[in-house]
Amino acid sequence: MKTRYFLILIVAACLTACSQRPTDAVQTNEAAPLSPDYAEITVPATIAPLNFTLNETFERLYVSFAGNGDTLETSGKQQIRIPLKQWHRLLEANQGGSLQVTVYARQEGVWKSYRPFRIHVSPYPIDEGIAYRLIAPGYEVYSQMGIYRRDLSNFDEKAVYENTLVYPSCVNCHTFKQADPAYHSLHIRGDYGGTILQRDGKTDVLNFKVGDLISSGVYPYWHPDGRYIAYSVNQTHQVFHSRNDKRIEVFDLKSDVIVYDTEEHKIVTTPLLMTDNFESFPSFSPDGKSLYFTCSSFREMPKDYQDVHYNLCRIDFDAATGTFGDRIDTLVYAAREQKSVSFPRPSYDGKYLMYTLSDYGNFSIWHKEADLWLLDLRTGENRPLVEVNSNDTESYHSWSSNSRWFVFSSRRGDGLYTRPYLASIDEDGHVSKPFLLPQEHTDYYLKTFYSFNVPDFINGDVEWNLDEVAERLLSKERTLPSIE
Repeated sequence: MKTRYFLILIVAACLTACSQRPTDAVQTNEAAPLSPDYAEITVPATIAPLNFTLNETFERLYVSFAGNGDTLETSGKQQIRIPLKQWHRLLEANQGGSLQVTVYARQEGVWKSYRPFRIHVSPYPIDEGIAYRLIAPGYEVYSQMGIYRRDLSNFDEKAVYENTLVYPSCVNCHTFKQADPAYHSLHIRGDYGGTILQRDGKTDVLNFKVGDLISSGVYPYWHPDGRYIAYSVNQTHQVFHSRNDKRIEVFDLKSDVIVYDTEEHKIVTTPLLMTDNFESFPSFSPDGKSLYFTCSSFREMPKDYQDVHYNLCRIDFDAATGTFGDRIDTLVYAAREQKSVSFPRPSYDGKYLMYTLSDYGNFSIWHKEADLWLLDLRTGENRPLVEVNSNDTESYHSWSSNSRWFVFSSRRGDGLYTRPYLASIDEDGHVSKPFLLPQEHTDYYLKTFYSFNVPDFINGDVEWNLDEVAERLLSKERTLPSIE
């Protein structure tokens, strides 16, 4: 018994010594080589712990988060894993302020401290989670994939829909109405294809291949009143490059824009959106009175794929009658600069419109030069988001429901896989340094073979009966909208 008692004391003493702040550390002015890089970022008070490691050799780490009247300190042998409850208490106590972070590393038996940095805690809340598609590398074969919901306050992830429910199939083009999971659209490709539409607890499966429409509806965007949802219909193809710095090119042979009336089960459109030109990527304005979209002059594809340049356009929309205006306005004439716009997304407060700008085409995820741009809808100022852009791909992006955060996909990590990054924007338009979605284990992104595709904010779970969804898909029973 005595031997066991002394062993317990020794272990306890070692754990205590390892968790105490190093008092003999050599102070340096070096910046801590954090992985992921969380220095000088702005986070919501509900964000999951920012676990990290260092991009250099060490024997042990120690970190101190000093805030308003309290300090959180913890250590780790391979990484820093921050206790969840203490972390949230500290962030809540410092909302609108900041934490001073000091990192210590023991190397060859000697402790050193790096230059302190700050983590700013925003006064603005963020939505509960984000939803994204996880997809493995591939071009022709449907591998296992799905739409998943990740809780931003912790590391919980759950499936919204997986393609193993009805296999083989591809699942894509998910969207919600201003982060509301009660309004949900999801497209299924394959033998059991269709567009799943959920609105106020009612689930429908649609087939948009009616009349002269060239395809099913993709790239959806909800009208703010929840009655209408805009889609583009596209004949999409892909080709492969022989150059080693580019892998694949995705382009449309044809594309148009339509709006679906969920109450009348009909498609409304206008000849102005159904031309020989390429119309794509629709999105409604927050007041519902305009429809933004991208448009390029017709080009012979794939021969002239590098000459396809999309402009940012808008057209009036009357939700009371389901009709469009009689003219198209061009907001960003990117073709003049030999550039191309994709994914126009207005902030829900009506102040800004964010879009992706690349050299040509509309499938920017395969364009290394693709960057995010911000158009001020009040002043007309149009600028690149240098605060968040990198030397690799920035592409799909979504706004939080309060317009104070946005999430976007980037290949800046390794040039191969898309990862979700978050950034804030305050009332004056100041944009913070982006940060990678936190994971419980710091080697998560190194070990996964999945890309994060089309990140979108979501508040709560998607409530539906997956058995009924599967039965409906397998039956091939589809709602066929009328078309006007």
